[in-house]
Amino acid sequence: MQNRNPRPGRRGWVSACILPLAIAASAGASDSSQAFFDEALPSAFREGKFSLNVRARYEFVNQDNLPLDSHAGTIRTRFGFTTAPFHGFQGMLEAENILAVDDDSYNAAGANGQPQRPVVADPETTEINQAWLAWTWTNRLTLKAGRQRIVFDNHRFIGDVGWRQNMQTYDAVGLTWKPCRDVVLDYAYLWEVRRVFGNVSGLPPVNRNFDSDSHLVHLSWAPHRAVRLTAYTYLLDLENAAGAQASCATYGLAWSGTQPISGDFLLDYRLEGAWQTDYADSPLNYSAPYFSIELTGRYRRWTLGAAWETLGSDNGAPVRTPLATLHGWNGWADVFLNTPAAGLRDLQGFVQVALPGEVPVRLVYHKFDAEDGGADYGQELDLLASKRFGRHWTLLAKYAWYDGADRPYDFTIHKVWAQVEFDF
Repeated sequence: MQNRNPRPGRRGWVSACILPLAIAASAGASDSSQAFFDEALPSAFREGKFSLNVRARYEFVNQDNLPLDSHAGTIRTRFGFTTAPFHGFQGMLEAENILAVDDDSYNAAGANGQPQRPVVADPETTEINQAWLAWTWTNRLTLKAGRQRIVFDNHRFIGDVGWRQNMQTYDAVGLTWKPCRDVVLDYAYLWEVRRVFGNVSGLPPVNRNFDSDSHLVHLSWAPHRAVRLTAYTYLLDLENAAGAQASCATYGLAWSGTQPISGDFLLDYRLEGAWQTDYADSPLNYSAPYFSIELTGRYRRWTLGAAWETLGSDNGAPVRTPLATLHGWNGWADVFLNTPAAGLRDLQGFVQVALPGEVPVRLVYHKFDAEDGGADYGQELDLLASKRFGRHWTLLAKYAWYDGADRPYDFTIHKVWAQVEFDF
């Protein structure tokens, strides 16, 4: 009698078992791929965040060794989008535009042909401010590549110059490693520094972006709120004409922290020392020290502080900080954006109080002297008040008075700022 259900052979097993599995796997892969493009990937954009910042500012500058004043009315608009994290990946794209109310009423860092007026470094420009892609693994390792903000510590050597309308950003690749809870190691390689001047047409070569072949290494250990130890090496090889004399190697150590004293009184402190030399193709030959001591006491609505900083000089060349957020250092009048050839000593004190209505008011006094030779570089008084309205609006008023003494700083500057900012 013929068997109507023969046992399948080798090929029969392939047809009966393997082929359906392969088809199912193919269908599963197709479904998975479709889910990726139809659901998972769009959710990274759907759950991302749009950002908008608009800052309108009026800046007045009177400098008594120049015949005309500067009246800079500018509006900065910054619009961006950051994706939600997706399998460790995240990206951001941000554009920026600066418009001037009257481009002929101030000296836009040499870009607009107004050499008889004081500099207000906010030229009109439109550019991509940030464009980066990052990947994070287990919250311990992050790799970021593209145009990005880079800030270390207090902005003294590496910052984003957030005060100016056009932020300083970096075309770079950066790596952040957190081997344990209290230790963070950062490394960045910079191939271009996008400076605040915007690289616009008409800009003098000295104010253009830096072409770069630079390396930044920053290590911090914070085992306690009273102890944060930092070590850094910044090897700046700034290759074009703008950075010809700015290339330098800086090696530094810092100790900072916060210590409760009694009740509501807190003491913040920072002690920092560094050594800087010429580097790469710099035409200079020098080796100079940097030191800084800061003490700040906070008690309820009051904050008082004092600081002493010295930027040394050697062989006629001073410590330089070409990538710093310079406006926050050595006075808001911006007289010492470039360190004098004889170096600089800055002794300062400040007091801040939060007035009723949550209006912080800060008063700062600086005394400037040459580090080498002891020349008197004058004094400065700075005053600031600001007020937040709701979650998105901030008003700010600011004043700086610089009173020079010995040459080449024998002049006086008055600066006034009025600003309104919307941030979303």
